[in-house]
Parts: sequence; structure tokens; C-alpha cells
Amino acid sequence: DYIKSMREQGRRVLMIGDGLNDAGALAASDVGIALTEDLTSFSPACDAILDAKHLKELPTFLAFAGLSRRLVIASFGLSFLYNAVGLSFAVAGMLSPLVSAILMPLSSISVVVFTTTVTRFRAMQLRWV
Repeated sequence: DYIKSMREQGRRVLMIGDGLNDAGALAASDVGIALTEDLTSFSPACDAILDAKHLKELPTFLAFAGLSRRLVIASFGLSFLYNAVGLSFAVAGMLSPLVSAILMPLSSISVVVFTTTVTRFRAMQLRWV
């Protein structure tokens, strides 16, 4: 009920629990993180699972989650830009079908390379914080 009232007030709620007796609260929150000793246990109500031994790493965990969100948005932007430029060249008749067929998979590859590079770079930075 507390989480529901907080959300009704327009507040964002992060709930941390064990995922067993508080599964409803984890599901009702905006973000639910289950702390567990056994990482093989599954809690369908949570958005993320964190090893209880690493609770002190929660700020790093949340920073990496924020980075992941921004990275997904940036990847969509990169993909949209790439495809908009490609489409404008194709509509203008400046791309042959063969070149278009070659460039299309490069769009996906460029997004994968971008996300992998940024994720690895930022993960190395977070490890040393």
C-alpha cells in the first residue's frame, strides 16, 4: 500500500527485497531489485537480481543501469540517423540496390559495435570508482 500511495503521488519507487515474501511490492514498484544469496533462484516479480554479498555495490549497479538506459536511447538515435541518411540517399537514387543491401546489415553492426564499446569502457571506469 505504501508503494502504491507513493506512485499515486507521482514519485518513482525503487524497491529492494528478497523476492519471496515481498514479490507484490517488487512488482508494484517502478524498479524492483531482489537481493539473494542464491543467484540461480528466480523471482519473476523483480527487474534485477543482485547478489546479497554485493549490496555495497548498489550505487555502482544503479549507475550501470542508468548508463544502460541512456545507451539504449543513444543506440535508437544512432540507428534512426543512419537509416534516415540511407533512406534519403536511396530515395534520391544515389544508392544502387547492391550498395543498399550491403549497408543495411552495417546499420545493425554499427549499433552493436557502439554499444559494446561504450559498455566496456564505462564498465572499466565503474570498476575503478
